[in-house]
Amino acid sequence: MAGVLDSVNQRTQLVGQNRLELLLFRLKGKQIYGINVFKVKEVLQCPKLSSIPNSRPMVKGVAHIRGETIPIIDLAMSIRLPGIGREDLATCFVIITEYNRKTQGFLVAGVDRIVNMNWEDILPPPKGAGKDVYLTAVTRIDDKLVEIIDVEKILSEVSPLEESVTEELRSRSESRAPGLKPVLVVDDSSVARRQIERCLTTIGMEVICRNDGKQALDYLKEITADGSKATDHLCLIISDVEMPEMDGYTLVTRCKSDEAIKGVYIMLHTSLSGVFNKAMVQKVGADDFMAKFSPDELAERVMEIVDGLQ
Repeated sequence: MAGVLDSVNQRTQLVGQNRLELLLFRLKGKQIYGINVFKVKEVLQCPKLSSIPNSRPMVKGVAHIRGETIPIIDLAMSIRLPGIGREDLATCFVIITEYNRKTQGFLVAGVDRIVNMNWEDILPPPKGAGKDVYLTAVTRIDDKLVEIIDVEKILSEVSPLEESVTEELRSRSESRAPGLKPVLVVDDSSVARRQIERCLTTIGMEVICRNDGKQALDYLKEITADGSKATDHLCLIISDVEMPEMDGYTLVTRCKSDEAIKGVYIMLHTSLSGVFNKAMVQKVGADDFMAKFSPDELAERVMEIVDGLQ
């Protein structure tokens, strides 16, 4: 499993095809979970852990891996399931991931395999699941339900990010011209949508939210059905990459091929990071890319973009 990641060139071939690779794993019991391979740096047998005084219960400790000190989070405990006991650590695995510019390891009971899937087969959680559910999507593989965990929600609870825009940027935003068109924010994570909306409303932007690429494209077609252009209604689209039914790369490709929509500026804003994203952004024709999540960076970039479009 140490060689879980393919080369960048091979993986970028999935871009624009609405496909993804899922790493399947187990926590406790028979339930199978999935995580996008793009977020996985390495999978290894659980290394020796050093405890962290006064840390949250789900943080099992830190591991020293390839020159980095990486926090190891008990994924089961993070989603309110029984955690993994220290006596079981030797048989467990750690999935080293990179989210929001930070590296962390998720402790899991077992790792299964990698599957190549179409985003159309990745569906939103059932509507009756409730607001506190730790899922962004579900799918079926070999007639078994696979749950895709909302890692951004977990990390916001384990290690909360700063979500407020600085006073200096707020002051700058107050001097800008009123009457700006709304920003369309597309993200399947409720936590990410809240973070982005809070950031943008602080600098005086109106925000419209949609949960995935399909919803966003349906909305864009709806507002342009009268013959108008998307730019008549919106100043900017900010889209996540990983989303059920239609991913962000496919959304960009579809938008840029539609005469009524293609003129609107699209920024991909994602917890995925690494050099391969630049190649992907160029391939699908997005106008910009930013790694999540720095409220000041996002606010400043949005003000620059919007001011440049006026």
